[in-house]
Amino acid sequence: MDKFQEHLANYQIHVKEDVEKRIAFILEQIDGNGLGGAVVGISGGIDSAVTAALCVRALGSERVIGVWLPAYSQTVHETDSKRLAEAIGFHLHKVDVGPAYDALVPAIESVLGLDDKTKGNTKARLRMTVLYAIANQKGYLVADTCNRSEIHVGYMTKGGDGLADFNPVASLTKHEMRILAAELGVPGEIITKPPSADLWEGQTDEQEMGFTYEDLDRLLITGETRPEAKERIDYLHRISEHKRNTMPGI
Repeated sequence: MDKFQEHLANYQIHVKEDVEKRIAFILEQIDGNGLGGAVVGISGGIDSAVTAALCVRALGSERVIGVWLPAYSQTVHETDSKRLAEAIGFHLHKVDVGPAYDALVPAIESVLGLDDKTKGNTKARLRMTVLYAIANQKGYLVADTCNRSEIHVGYMTKGGDGLADFNPVASLTKHEMRILAAELGVPGEIITKPPSADLWEGQTDEQEMGFTYEDLDRLLITGETRPEAKERIDYLHRISEHKRNTMPGI
């Protein structure tokens, strides 16, 4: 067993303790600040599933608002979002941001043309607008769903899924998220599904990043990975520093 596998095996042994630590963190953020609950954007993927499951464990289903936010999204993601809600026991709400996207993008393109990546990021920002409107109305906080792997390479949308009030999964790599997901009762279909930000049809995280999550997680956990992957990971980490820092000012 190499260092990477040894680390994951050790995490598996201690995963129940980790759940309790993260539950305590969520309670500190919500109850410690006198707030009512948490809002989680549900994508049908593993990261939002784990975040929602932790929030439900900490706060109970009545204090967690899960929202599915399609924008010409693939049917499988809605199916998995509903499957998650049934598995962990919370009410799933749906807000289609497609019409807002259809109205906004042509207006922007009257000034400047947008490529697919920018259009996809616009969807992510519209989704976060909805989550904050709900949180604002209810006196809740928005839970971030980005994991350590994504944060390291800046694989999140600034002003979108990279914007929230607290993050109960920020220290977990994608491989650790899978272990935690199984512990929390997340359906297997979600755990094994190729990760996707659902920004355009057929998009997957690994295809867009140019390396696998195993490449990335091996580097984060052991400090070693394939040389060509490390070069790309280091590059993305460097150019995304602005996403991890607070806004500079003078």
